[in-house]
Amino acid sequence: MLGQVLRSSRSVARQGLSTSVRNASTLIVVEHNDNELTPATLHSVTAAKKLGGDVACLVAGTNCGPAVEAISKIDGVNKVLVAQHDLYKGFLPEMLTPVVLNAQNQFNFSHIIATATSFGKNLLPRVAAKLDVAPISDITEIQDENTFVRTIYAGNAVTKIKSNDAIKVMTVRATSFEAAAEGAAGVTPENVDAVTGAEDLAKWEGAELTKSDRPELTSAKIVVSGGRGLKSGENFDLLYKLADKMNAAVGASRAAVDAGYVPNDMQVGQTGKMVAPELYIAVAISGAIQHLAGMKDSKTIVAINKDAEAPIFQVSDVGLVADLFKAVPELTDKV
Repeated sequence: MLGQVLRSSRSVARQGLSTSVRNASTLIVVEHNDNELTPATLHSVTAAKKLGGDVACLVAGTNCGPAVEAISKIDGVNKVLVAQHDLYKGFLPEMLTPVVLNAQNQFNFSHIIATATSFGKNLLPRVAAKLDVAPISDITEIQDENTFVRTIYAGNAVTKIKSNDAIKVMTVRATSFEAAAEGAAGVTPENVDAVTGAEDLAKWEGAELTKSDRPELTSAKIVVSGGRGLKSGENFDLLYKLADKMNAAVGASRAAVDAGYVPNDMQVGQTGKMVAPELYIAVAISGAIQHLAGMKDSKTIVAINKDAEAPIFQVSDVGLVADLFKAVPELTDKV
């Protein structure tokens, strides 16, 4: 492991606070869709508990009662803050940032965290900029309240970072922490004022969502992913049939997404989604570094590729050198 200690260029004195005397407390910005929590949020609760001190969760939405009820029952959560307003439709970072800052001003948290999903990556750098601190992204380990581990160079190097900022704003990699379990009793939610004034920055128009009966990619226990070797989007039907039999999610490499075979919300990798299922089946994926960064924490990796020299075989637990157009249908029939 390559260890490298980096120190924030901003001093504690610049913030006017001392990390040695600040009581550790963490604010988690909860990702949800109003009706339910995003599973990755439960992993961020586990990460927050490792920081010590109280754990508060901020739930901002338009009608987020079910999400509030769910997070209030999670073990380790000490406080639930709720902000409801039509401004938060679509969960735009321009609208959410002021309410996060308002909560920070009111409760003086030492850490603000979210999971390293599109939601967290979109929001927390903006929050950090407003607080004039350095954001710390995609943390894989917490050593103490000031020291964190994260990967760089697509996972080829590991850095240990010590931050002297008074407020640590960071995203955590969900696959590196266990999901928090439901506790015995719920926490009584507290309402916080919705903050207006950012309406001219952005406006939510709508979204087109892909609906599927298959499990969500980042929370599935089994993932079947395809690469450019499938040659077309129609050939992904081979993977869909296998996934349906195994109750698996379907992912793809960046090469397959860039080729237009499948939508980008299926991409697994450093610039896509991080997954760590019980079983990961990589079909016609060569094993580029950026893809491995997104799935190498999987418990068991199975690779199917006609190229015996493909790098994916170096990280796979089981490898099959075969033509996918013969191997995948045979595997589907035997499942």
